[in-house]
Amino acid sequence: MANDSWHTRWLHRHRLSCMKYPPLRDYGVIGNDDRCALVSRHGSIDWCCFPHLESSSVFARLLDAADGGHFAISPAAAYEAHFDYVDRTNVLETTFETANGQATVTDFMPIPDGSTGAERESGVEELFQQAIYRRLECDRGEIDLELEFAPRFDYARTTPSLERVDDGVLAAGEDERLALYAGGAIDDLELSSSATVTGTASLEAGQSCWTGVQYGGREPLATGDPEATLDETKRYWREWLGHREEPPGAMPERWHEMVGRSELVLKLLIHQETGAIPAAATTSIPEKIGSDRTWDYRYNWIRDAKFTVQALHDTGHREEARKYFEWFADIARTDPEDIQPLYDLHGETDIVERELEHLAGYRETGPVRIGNGAAPQRQLDVYGTIVQAIYETMQFDETTDIRDEWDAIYSIVDYVCDHWNERDAGIWEFRDERRHFLHSKLLCWVALDRGLALAADHDLEAPIDRWTESRDAVREAIETRGYSESAESFVQHFETDEAIDAVALLIPIYEFLPPEDDRVQSTIDTVLERLTTDEGFVVRFVDSEIRPDEQTGFVLCSCWLIDALVLSNRIDLAREYFESLLDCANPLGLYAEKIDPDDGTLLGNFPQAFSHLGLINSVTYLSRALEVDGDVTPENFHPDHVETLFRRGDSPTT
Repeated sequence: MANDSWHTRWLHRHRLSCMKYPPLRDYGVIGNDDRCALVSRHGSIDWCCFPHLESSSVFARLLDAADGGHFAISPAAAYEAHFDYVDRTNVLETTFETANGQATVTDFMPIPDGSTGAERESGVEELFQQAIYRRLECDRGEIDLELEFAPRFDYARTTPSLERVDDGVLAAGEDERLALYAGGAIDDLELSSSATVTGTASLEAGQSCWTGVQYGGREPLATGDPEATLDETKRYWREWLGHREEPPGAMPERWHEMVGRSELVLKLLIHQETGAIPAAATTSIPEKIGSDRTWDYRYNWIRDAKFTVQALHDTGHREEARKYFEWFADIARTDPEDIQPLYDLHGETDIVERELEHLAGYRETGPVRIGNGAAPQRQLDVYGTIVQAIYETMQFDETTDIRDEWDAIYSIVDYVCDHWNERDAGIWEFRDERRHFLHSKLLCWVALDRGLALAADHDLEAPIDRWTESRDAVREAIETRGYSESAESFVQHFETDEAIDAVALLIPIYEFLPPEDDRVQSTIDTVLERLTTDEGFVVRFVDSEIRPDEQTGFVLCSCWLIDALVLSNRIDLAREYFESLLDCANPLGLYAEKIDPDDGTLLGNFPQAFSHLGLINSVTYLSRALEVDGDVTPENFHPDHVETLFRRGDSPTT
């Protein structure tokens, strides 16, 4: 009875929370260089951290509807709302329709156009980008738009003081400032005792006005030309994305559009200074409502490197690929013993996980965490990921001199020889278990195999016999201890015959075994039977004694299945599952980490870089398969063949 009572109470709270917390399908993301904000379809900025993405929040209603802080604009009257991005940009437009009129709110973070080196060095550009611009425009009829500004600094641990200034309000904490600019038609600003600012903009057809926030001071939002800034920002995104009148080759238009949106999402997340890419823009959005699996994803995971390099090069973004290469190559130069699974966006290693007990959590699901306890874990797969990423970069970028990185690669591969047969936490970062995980062994094999290939291809000194002996030993261990005859599949770790894990799909992708190998095909069939929903969503694992079965589809794993099916020339099924995956993006083309197969609910941190990387790479596989009439070999996916799919066209001039 006690459990039933608890469950009833939880269901009641859950229903109430659904009314307060919009689903992730109702959120868009805006940003620039090293900042992101989530904007709901109802016109509320519910998540934003300044001055950087991994800094503390100034708006966090996403994680606490009552006290997290927000900056909302919506009609005073009943309304219908929809939103979309301005074509080929990260500028978001939300349209509100009421009985008497229609208005559009345009949201963006500014990007300077051709700022001088002196401006960059003085910090003017950095300050300029720590802002959110919001244009309010009446499209027809007349409309009253209500403004509500409730900043809460330091993850809502600090309620700022508010002070009227000539053009708005200045919110001040102990060492933070956030200025609200409210000009033109925004009247009757009121400051409440609860540190909330309200106001109204009454607009008629053709009228517009501007509002927004500036972190760290009041310039230049209040004195600049916002229309020119909007034009510059649109131009920046379009020139970065590149222009192509039609999708390349055999690629369907819908795929082409989704690749473009995924590129723009990745660019939002890329740290301009360091080249690092966080896993997502948020923290603590649960993997499942009611679960305590709530993590901070605003860090760069080493294991993303191979897929990131591939996606950036496949889409022609060489500058970003180069910066990302420099980021992980720098990490590779440290002592292999000290390499962590994840780093902060500035390369720092001291990452401590804390719980913020004062925040309720998304849809009342906590705890809210900052920092990530996986940082000090031992994950042997990081070594293979680094070597593979360097190997992959060499395939794409002929300007890279492998000799500059060889000492680091040598140290890593040699380290793997001595440590590959140890237990670790694995790719899914089990916190209380250490096993001989299949993925970790596979990536150790990758480190050894690619290290040998680099040495041979570039005539570099290496202990070839030692590395070859270790590579053969890892292979034997995987083939004899990692494959279960009873399950007819490669399994999660060496100590099981039943736990099926989607990481086994990477065996043909990393070319450990050819796609036509009977064990690869039986593994794919087992994944289809035991991990895959009717719609093609793949859960991470089942029948593992380490953690209960997964119930939600992991987007990246679904992409791995698509890729493995393409390599197996099972193109029709791969395409069916891919189209199903496209249907589950939110209306703006954004993905979280997971999808609930029952109702398509997006779950986990958002937007998720790994999901968008997976989508880009799956389009690569599928499009290449269509170009060669569905008869593919691994050779079809080497850079000389693949990169032509996404070769950038001339950038638009306006």
